[in-house]
Amino acid sequence: MSFRQYEDLRRTHLPVVKSGGKVCGASIRRPLARLFILAITAIGLSKPATAQNGTFTVSAAPGGIALAAGGGGTLSGQFGTMNALGLGTPGAGVTVIPLTNGALYLTHYQINISGLPNPHLGAVTAFVNSNFTHPAALIMQSCPSSSTCNASGNFSAISLNAGAPTTVIPAPGISNQTVTVGLAIFVPDNNGAASFTGVDTARITLTATDTTNNKNFATAEIRLDTPVGETVQTAVRLTLATATGGLTITPGADFSMNFGNVNGLGFGPGAGLTTVAAAGGVVYSTPYVLQPSFSAFRSTTATIKTFVSTTFAHPTVLILRDAAASAGPYNNIGTTAGTATQITAAAADRSSITRFLGLFVSNTNGATAFRGSDSATLTFTMTVP
Repeated sequence: MSFRQYEDLRRTHLPVVKSGGKVCGASIRRPLARLFILAITAIGLSKPATAQNGTFTVSAAPGGIALAAGGGGTLSGQFGTMNALGLGTPGAGVTVIPLTNGALYLTHYQINISGLPNPHLGAVTAFVNSNFTHPAALIMQSCPSSSTCNASGNFSAISLNAGAPTTVIPAPGISNQTVTVGLAIFVPDNNGAASFTGVDTARITLTATDTTNNKNFATAEIRLDTPVGETVQTAVRLTLATATGGLTITPGADFSMNFGNVNGLGFGPGAGLTTVAAAGGVVYSTPYVLQPSFSAFRSTTATIKTFVSTTFAHPTVLILRDAAASAGPYNNIGTTAGTATQITAAAADRSSITRFLGLFVSNTNGATAFRGSDSATLTFTMTVP
């Protein structure tokens, strides 16, 4: 019943005063009017329950990084030392996933929402309220509670805008429940002017929202600054790989390849080998691939050299040579670090360089001739200024 209707009813039942001073009908109608006023007042004061009773707690997850509680709902921790190649052992509670353009360092933490009146639920969003001072070298990423948070595809960059935050617990939300979510730092390949090494810090604000009335009821902050912060370091890696049509290169503690049976006349080369005529014998040739990777250097190119660190036991019969093309020319590879053969002075990060390794086999006969098994070791070095 509206307030206007009540006013009309009240006027209808007012007591009637006659000339003799007596009041007629007051004893029945006035109490009814009062009861009606009480009923209207009770309806007017009734309000739906708000989200102010909700509880929002952020804590470390089993197997995740340690988060130390501080005042005002803050937690502090760190990922530790990182590099864009994902080399080395990551910090405690951190998993590293090497990618083709950097490395993702990820961890997990937990969020608990409870105390919301039924049927209210809570959702959570996040934004970076204080970003790294080197945002090209360190990028904060998050994985929502609806995902498994164990692969790079589960993560996305955390918003830097409080007005358009990143979803952490998606709507409609949760109540009286603890969920696990992901937090990560992406370290991209950075060389040249954008490169950075050193320590940096960032802060993330988490906001819990009652999805029933769309009101925020709690916030928390994760500070990546304790005990020091996030450390970015340089990293280099040089690997060898099998080239199309070449000998198989087997990875291990060292890489290896086998030329098989060879002779000074070049008869019957094995699969993956071609022969090239040479004075005093023949060259058995195979292509192979060099794969340089480096990050956080001022230079954008590297120099690669190689030398025979362990020569064949019969160094006049078997000699290792290098060429830029299958047809040659093939030049003897240096046998000391000081006389190393330069492969390139312009190797780019994560490039693939095809080179040709030649094995010269002498056609010598007589006392210096040799037949049997022999081996040698090539050592490759990569230098980034």
